Amino acid sequence: MRLGVLDIGSNTVHLLLVDAHPGARPVPFASHKRPLQLVAHLDDRGAITLEGQQLLVEFVEEARDFAERHRAQDLLAFCTSALREAVNGPSVLDHVELQTGVALKELSGRQEASMTYLAARRWYGWGAGTLLDLDIGGGSFEMAQGQDELPDAAVSVPLGAGRLTRDWLAGDPPAAESIEALRNYIRNTVHDAALEFLPYGPPHLATGTSKTFRSLARLTGAAPSSAGSYARRKLRRKDLTRLALRLSTLSAAERSRLDGVSALRAPQLLAGALVAEAAMEAFNLKSLQICPWALREGLILQRLDTLRFETPGPLPAGPEPYQPESAGTLVLAAAGEPSGAMP
Repeated sequence: MRLGVLDIGSNTVHLLLVDAHPGARPVPFASHKRPLQLVAHLDDRGAITLEGQQLLVEFVEEARDFAERHRAQDLLAFCTSALREAVNGPSVLDHVELQTGVALKELSGRQEASMTYLAARRWYGWGAGTLLDLDIGGGSFEMAQGQDELPDAAVSVPLGAGRLTRDWLAGDPPAAESIEALRNYIRNTVHDAALEFLPYGPPHLATGTSKTFRSLARLTGAAPSSAGSYARRKLRRKDLTRLALRLSTLSAAERSRLDGVSALRAPQLLAGALVAEAAMEAFNLKSLQICPWALREGLILQRLDTLRFETPGPLPAGPEPYQPESAGTLVLAAAGEPSGAMP
């Protein structure tokens, strides 16, 4: 069957369509995304502006129509920190549903960490042993560790690369004093969060998910995206420390010219590097693996697990090739509470 996942993030809004069934690897079919950057549409009170709301409605409509055209049979629609922490977040969600018919499910930070961890666990399997996953988003930073498919500890802190850049790094390039102040704030925040993981001991495998980790790994010598998902990619702390120092001297325009760095993410790459460096220090990691699966894949896998028990008999096969004159009917289903997820 064909599933869609609509992800309303702090940097981008992204619809991913996959062909999948329980027990099989989700195969990407198509995607549609836009660099909306909701965090740039916050007013002084921390509320999403009318302009930001209209842009969000327009994209959700685009995503709904895109999913219908490509015969998606199920759609998981969710949002993370950008709407979760906006002053008017609940009213914005109501407005989007009224205008588009799509109900966005708000994930808590712990749910976000848990579902991203699930994706990494499924990618590396039981043979990985105790797994620690780190994920740097635009508005928040998630950490989760465990031995099973659901983590023993899952923590979210407001250390998203976009948020930190907006609140702490005003210059281009930022002043050394601003960078040092931000570095200390990040270290203190991550250190306090890492204390929750002490009872569970060191992990056998540490992974990094999200575009920020992939970009940092690429800039320190990892394989490019063109090498495919199965290429092994690693980020070493000693290389990251040198990279962070280099990034601190570059303007956003200069960073955007680096291999694998987009103009959208270039301004916040330094903040992301500082978060990654602090996390690797706090967890005493010399290196970590870059996992190609993250939150969207975790939600897809959790949805497939749910369908396995909800659907009598075999699940429907994938849709027939799309015929423009007979678009399929889309089942709009909000991303539900992850089964067994931490409260």
